Amino acid sequence: MTVSLDAEWAPQSGVMLAWPHPHSDWNNNLAAVERVYCDLCRHITRFEKLLIIYRDQQHRDHIHNLLSQQQLGQEQLHWARAPSNDSWARDFGPITITINKQPTLLNFIFNGWGNKYPAGLDNQVTRQLHSHGYFASTPLKDLDFVLEGGSIDCDGNGTLLTTRRCLLAPTRNPHINQAGIETLLKETLGIERILWLQHGGLIGDDTDSHIDMLARFCSRNTIAFTSCDDPDDEHFQALQAMQQELIQFKRCDGLPYKLVPLPLPKACFKNDGQRLPASYANFLIINDAVLLPVYNDPADAIARQRLQDCFPEREIITIDCLPLIQQYGSLHCVTMQFPEGVLTEGILPKNISPEDDHQ
Repeated sequence: MTVSLDAEWAPQSGVMLAWPHPHSDWNNNLAAVERVYCDLCRHITRFEKLLIIYRDQQHRDHIHNLLSQQQLGQEQLHWARAPSNDSWARDFGPITITINKQPTLLNFIFNGWGNKYPAGLDNQVTRQLHSHGYFASTPLKDLDFVLEGGSIDCDGNGTLLTTRRCLLAPTRNPHINQAGIETLLKETLGIERILWLQHGGLIGDDTDSHIDMLARFCSRNTIAFTSCDDPDDEHFQALQAMQQELIQFKRCDGLPYKLVPLPLPKACFKNDGQRLPASYANFLIINDAVLLPVYNDPADAIARQRLQDCFPEREIITIDCLPLIQQYGSLHCVTMQFPEGVLTEGILPKNISPEDDHQ
């Protein structure tokens, strides 16, 4: 049996979004956040299918009204009803592996980033969608292990990148040590080795240093990472230490990685003075494109060019994510991609009429 975890740049069948709603932390900034989601929908549907998770019929009607005003590929939209606490699909959505080249969905436990926030509904979304047939014949496996999609990044060649601060947090899997976690991830995800970052982290990041805010594979040989060259910035020491760790990492062939620094945008803050974890590393790779979060900052253009150099064959599309970062996450955090074979043409359950769940 051959088990593997694809890199994000592998061919995709679609992306999942859980639409924000008034019963979440987005309530006070909902209109601005929904504009970001409309942008995401408009761009994603140019390239692949989009599965939108909605709370109830009233919520679906509201989203439909918003999207009917957009120029997007309506035939690419699919709908699924599943109540959620919030919208961070990256962390409660299923992680897809392939077993003998066939996709399998893994349903890890989501506990609100170490019991920081209510997550009971979020933790049921994947199981609910699967039981109602939204993933057609793709099998689902439940795992008794807390893991968020934003906490790991894979090169598709057996190497996983993550942080000790997150995966070893006592609020996630306190009964398993690092060696035990490595064994579980290797067996479950089909990876061969794990690169652990000890340093790094962004002020305001309440995920305990998710890797998708810090360092990302752009190819098997290239890692783009959040960098800081300003000694007066409070991130300077931690990110410089992280950069030194990345320099020491070696590829499977023993050679060093090509490292691409992504600048920090200027500091942005909530109304209460809390610094927000704005990061260009929180990009999403889709078929033939990369969606890049931007923050109305001069560094946006630098990040875009450096990412274009990493993905010369893909279109780099910028998305204004200042509204998203108000809740400490960005573009990659609210999306979850599915490799080929998951979102097929028959993803709708047979007992749901097209009028109810199709545009």
